[in-house]
Amino acid sequence: MNFDFSFIIPVYNRPEEIKELLDSFLKVKHINRCEILIVEDGSEHTCEHIINDFKNKLSISYFYKENSGPGNSRNYGMQKANSDYFIILDSDVLLPANYIINLEYHLSHKFVHCFGGSDRAHESFTNTQKAINYAMTSVWTTGGIRGKGSHHKNFQPRSFNMGLSQKAFQLSGGFSSIHPGEDPDLSLRLKKMGFETAFFSECYVYHKRRIDWLGFYKQVYKFGLVRPILNLWHPQSHKLIYYLPSLFSLGMIIAIALLGFNIFSFLMLYAVYFIFVFVDALMRSKSVTIAMYGLVAICIQFFGYGFAFLKSTLVIFIFKRNPQKRYPFLFFKFD
Repeated sequence: MNFDFSFIIPVYNRPEEIKELLDSFLKVKHINRCEILIVEDGSEHTCEHIINDFKNKLSISYFYKENSGPGNSRNYGMQKANSDYFIILDSDVLLPANYIINLEYHLSHKFVHCFGGSDRAHESFTNTQKAINYAMTSVWTTGGIRGKGSHHKNFQPRSFNMGLSQKAFQLSGGFSSIHPGEDPDLSLRLKKMGFETAFFSECYVYHKRRIDWLGFYKQVYKFGLVRPILNLWHPQSHKLIYYLPSLFSLGMIIAIALLGFNIFSFLMLYAVYFIFVFVDALMRSKSVTIAMYGLVAICIQFFGYGFAFLKSTLVIFIFKRNPQKRYPFLFFKFD
C-alpha cells in the first residue's frame, strides 16, 4: 500500500512520549492517508505495548533494532517506509491538527526535497519547558537562526520536525553517525548535491523537551561541541554568527570583572539586553514566571553553547585534533 507521507519516529526508553504523540496523531486531519513507523533503538523500556493499542486507529508499524543512535534509526525507518516522502519527528513532540494540510499546501506551491518546520510551546507544558522553548526559538537568542516567515531557502532543518524525499534519502545515504548535528550535516550535504532545503513555519510541532536545567545545559553544550566539527566538514557553512554565544559569554565575564574597577558601562549593556528579552518573553508568554525563567534559559544557552563552541574550535582548528578521537561520545557506530 502506498501512502502520501511516512512518519519516521525513533524512540529510546520513552514509551510515555510515544503514547502522547500517538494521541495527538488521532486528531490530525488526513492522517488516514499516512503511515507511522516507530523505530525502537535498543530500548530497555519498550513501547510495543503502547503501539498495539493504536494499531486499529492508525496505520502504524513497529520495529525493534539494536542501539545505534537516532540517525541510523531514522535511516532504518526510511528504508522500511512505503511513501515517497518522509516526515521525521522526535518522540517528544505533539502534532497540531492541521499539520498535514499545511504541509501539502507548501509542497504543492513549491516542492522541495527537504524542509524543516518550526516548534512551539503547548499550553500544557511546564513553565520550564515554555522558557526553554523561548530560548530555543526567539530571534533574540541563538534560536533566531531557525528563521521566521513561510519559506526560507537553504534552511538547515532539525530532525525533531523535518521532511525528506525518498530521492534525497537514497542519493545522500541519509543521516551520518554524529549526534547531535546529524540533521544540519545532512542538510549541508544535500545542498552540495544540488537539493534545495526550506523552512515551513506553518508546519510546526509542539516540542516538549523533557529536560531540566542541567539537561538543557548538557544539550546545548553538545550543540556547541558539534558546530566546529560541521565547520570542518563543511567549510562553506562557517559563519561569524556561530561565534556570538562565545563572545557574549566572554564579554559578560569581562563586564562583571570590570566592576572591581568601578567600570559599569559594559555590564549596563547586558542589563539593557536582558530587560529587552524579559519584556519580549513577557509579551509572548503573558507570564512573569516564564519571562524570568526565560532569562535563566538564555544564560544557560549562551554559556553552555558558547564555551563548548570555543573549546571545540580550539581543539579542532588550532590543535588539529581528530573530532572522532577527541569526542567519541558524539559518534555512534553503525554500518
